Amino acid sequence: MSEEIPEPKQARPWRQEDGPEPQVTVYPNVGAPALSVWSAGAWRYARVRARQVWPPSAKWPHGRLLYQVEVDLLGDTTVRMVMYEWPQEGLRVAERPSQDATDAESMPRPPSRRPGA
Repeated sequence: MSEEIPEPKQARPWRQEDGPEPQVTVYPNVGAPALSVWSAGAWRYARVRARQVWPPSAKWPHGRLLYQVEVDLLGDTTVRMVMYEWPQEGLRVAERPSQDATDAESMPRPPSRRPGA
């Protein structure tokens, strides 16, 4: 039986009408965190290039957390830069950042899964 996982929806960049600017963390090439992105029927490795934390606003009362990643969405070796809002079913933590890149708490904890679920 195969898993039914929806592909994650891409997010758009911040705009002035969204309210206060997000806090942005840019990761270096070495030691950056990574996500797994469900795309075209497979988990794709996606290196995180930046993390955006949007403060609460009228539009997003609880704020937002977005990751800008480099990912080959189709498995055809064409790497694209895309942004995703966390959390979504089609996103998982693949690697946490090294201590040299930033503090280890900058990546969210993976969703808890019950055994056998």
